[in-house]
Amino acid sequence: MTKEVYSLWPELNWIENEDLRNKTGKTWEIALKRSVLTAADLNQIPFTLLAGPDLKVTFMDHKRSVVHIARDAGRKINEMYHGELTVDMDVLIAGAILADVGKLLEYELDANGKAVQGNYGKYLRHPFSGVSIAEQAGVPAEVCHIIAAHAGEGNMIKRTTEAYVVHHADFMTFLPFKERLKID
Repeated sequence: MTKEVYSLWPELNWIENEDLRNKTGKTWEIALKRSVLTAADLNQIPFTLLAGPDLKVTFMDHKRSVVHIARDAGRKINEMYHGELTVDMDVLIAGAILADVGKLLEYELDANGKAVQGNYGKYLRHPFSGVSIAEQAGVPAEVCHIIAAHAGEGNMIKRTTEAYVVHHADFMTFLPFKERLKID
């Protein structure tokens, strides 16, 4: 795995299964090779194109926060539900790390170097392209399921516990930027 991917994702070390850790990193390597964006760009561009031009939260700020929140939630579920509801932590963490990997193919850079949705992203949203990239890297189906189900497209299928956790970690840190009630 490249140093570039590890610099983006120190959380890869939380995945205990070495094979899954390597496949998760490989997925990011493939996405970076296919993207117009660099690792440095991911630490500068806003995490969503929907929140306005002054957003200071970067793509990686958001992505890493989702992974941290999902991990913490998974730990609590495993701790407090007496084994009746369990979370596979490696699957959860890998899925959280990979949930938005397909976004690297959605973006283009405009004439000013600003990230905008490209033509590819208009045809294929990131849950679809993310699964495709992950499968190229040999990521198992239970992790690809999280990528596919983390966004609105997942509302059409049943989600695993891990997919629910990632979905909610993602949306609880996105929707307030878009839809929160602001009382002055």
